[in-house]
Amino acid sequence: MAFFRQYVAPFFIFLVFLVALAAVSSRIFLPADMAAPAPVEAAESQKAAAAADTLAGLPPALSALVKGLPDDPALLPQL
Repeated sequence: MAFFRQYVAPFFIFLVFLVALAAVSSRIFLPADMAAPAPVEAAESQKAAAAADTLAGLPPALSALVKGLPDDPALLPQL
């Protein structure tokens, strides 16, 4: 067990570090348009909001559990 703790485990930690370093450093060689973050479209967020309304067919009274509470308390569903 001491052999594993003194030689094998540190080698695997060092190997993971080198793989992570190579992955992060490889971004230097990507074209400029691929190195940038992906664009976020407003239309896709609206589609996601529409999909959340029909999530699992839950009743409207449970929508606060799925989407969270609205900022305006007047928008809370009345039970």
